[in-house]
Amino acid sequence: MSKYSIQQFIQKSRQEDKGEGLFELETERILEVNLNGDIWAKMGSMISYEGSIKFQREGMLEHGLGKLMKKALTGEGSQLMKASGKGKLYVADQGKKITILDLAGDSIYINGNDLLAFEKGLDWDIKLMRRVAGMMAGGLFNVRLEGQGMVAFTSHYEPLTLMVYPGQPVYTDPNATVAWSGNLQPEFVTDVQLKTFLGRGSGESIQMKFAGNGFVVVQPFEEVYTTGE
Repeated sequence: MSKYSIQQFIQKSRQEDKGEGLFELETERILEVNLNGDIWAKMGSMISYEGSIKFQREGMLEHGLGKLMKKALTGEGSQLMKASGKGKLYVADQGKKITILDLAGDSIYINGNDLLAFEKGLDWDIKLMRRVAGMMAGGLFNVRLEGQGMVAFTSHYEPLTLMVYPGQPVYTDPNATVAWSGNLQPEFVTDVQLKTFLGRGSGESIQMKFAGNGFVVVQPFEEVYTTGE
């Protein structure tokens, strides 16, 4: 059905309280945050809110000098904003599909461009992929999150999780890699011949190699990364 009366449209698309806690998916592409305190979210991701909520750009020294230096190196100095208060906050990122994880003491790496929101109490750190920073547009960086709390990340279309087993490494395109388990340390390898098949006219084809025991999440889309201003 593609035609609705106004009442039918409202009934189909109206906001619903699902009672799922701090983070819940209002739709596959809109995250509802039932805020009562503070959370961190991607800068510019707010699409609507109700209640008493204040937004603040991440302070220069809010997370310590070490993280400030890393953010300067990655060019992502304005990546995060803090939402504080009580109410309902709705965030999204260019219509990308959203996944919510409850870390429950686990750790995960998430591509910095795909990190949408996370609870303030999680431990996190920025990891710059120095090996490829000068080889790809804008370089690549990721965020390692660990502890007790919720985190939401985005992907273009449905994500695919590939299991990594000892002796069975998994290779991925960095531009299609969204996240991986916190115990894995990817290695970067190149294959000059692959650039012919991938249609890339300059540079070598760079792949991420995951070896050990864990998982890696990929998306059916090659994202081009740009540095922040």
